[in-house]
Amino acid sequence: MSELTLDAAAHRRWLTDETNRLLDAARASRHPDGGFAWLDATCQPMLDRPVETWITTRMTHVLAVGLLLGHHDCVDLVDHGIAALQTRLRDSVNDGWFTSSDPALHDQKRAYDHAFVMLAASSAAVAGRPGARALLNDAIAVFDAHFWDEEHGWIIDVWNADWSVSEDYLGANANMHGVEMCLAVADATGDHRWLERAARITTWFIGRHARQSEWRIPEHFDASGTPDLSYNRAKPDDPFRPFGSTVGHGFEWSRLLVHLDAAFALAGESDSTTPTTRPMWLTSSAKAVFARAALDGWSVDGEPGFVYTVDWTGQPVVRDRLHWVAAEAIAAAGALWDFTGDDRYGEHYDSWWAFAQQFFVDLDGGSWTHQLDEHNRPSSSVWAGKPDVYHAFQACLLPRLPAAPSLASAVAAGELL
Repeated sequence: MSELTLDAAAHRRWLTDETNRLLDAARASRHPDGGFAWLDATCQPMLDRPVETWITTRMTHVLAVGLLLGHHDCVDLVDHGIAALQTRLRDSVNDGWFTSSDPALHDQKRAYDHAFVMLAASSAAVAGRPGARALLNDAIAVFDAHFWDEEHGWIIDVWNADWSVSEDYLGANANMHGVEMCLAVADATGDHRWLERAARITTWFIGRHARQSEWRIPEHFDASGTPDLSYNRAKPDDPFRPFGSTVGHGFEWSRLLVHLDAAFALAGESDSTTPTTRPMWLTSSAKAVFARAALDGWSVDGEPGFVYTVDWTGQPVVRDRLHWVAAEAIAAAGALWDFTGDDRYGEHYDSWWAFAQQFFVDLDGGSWTHQLDEHNRPSSSVWAGKPDVYHAFQACLLPRLPAAPSLASAVAAGELL
């Protein structure tokens, strides 16, 4: 093992320092009109851009965890985020949340945004902030009414503004973040139905479709659940719906499978009424998805780093390196290392942190550089600037926490190494 391992006090100190540095970037994103702004390459808020709901929710979540870590100056910022989600970004006529503050974009209601509303509200509720529990309850009601498909066990992706028409699209991305949300809401509310929902989502996307695709995860389906493997072939570097298999999502799913397995186990220890729907293949599938993502993505073109996407034979499509992919690879390696005790995951953890420290961590400009080209030079074809800190922040914390409970609840319980 190298000096980066979690057994090394110096590495744990570095993770603490990096967590605090990323919190500084989150603080800087406060928008004076409500919510949190997109950050530019020097971590300055871009106040001329609309406020995005996904950025506001993710920054609110990060700052709520910061508050739980003892950063008491985060109180006002968490409340600032909650207020924006209750007012500026919420549809007062049809309920739910807009994608952004721009009225021209008020024609959609996306499951992706709503999953992060629930994550932010649950973290703020765990942190004890006023209004957070009410926000969470409201978001649960919207989710239950419009997004959860009980028949199929998945999350409907996009509705129009008044909930009358849904898009002919089912996406793995929104459902993956739905699993993360389900784990957090289960911990914040004590309601085990959220574990059941997370299990049903993972059974569809991983237990069925990834297993049938050599553990590459199909990302795009029509509304009936038929995979569309050619989706966005003409726009392969789309930031939310890229063509092909997304390497970073393989790692992210892998980590969430470990968390879900651990959540079922933890619930079983504490409650005799725990649901019996725990899939027995979660950790074995986490290993398989992880192995596929590492094989397809890591240093496959002679340069260190992960390519963004590959085709269905594993050939790179978009060779640029995105910061969130490295962050999720690190977090997944840490989760599997801790959960299985297999030191091979520790070796990945060490080498991938060394890569991230060298190429992504930006000590001068703040936060992490969000995109590099195939030669690890700064680029911006997929992401301009440094929109938010969510992935990097969690990569600094998740390896120091047990696989369950979820992040905010684990920090609140004093579980951080």
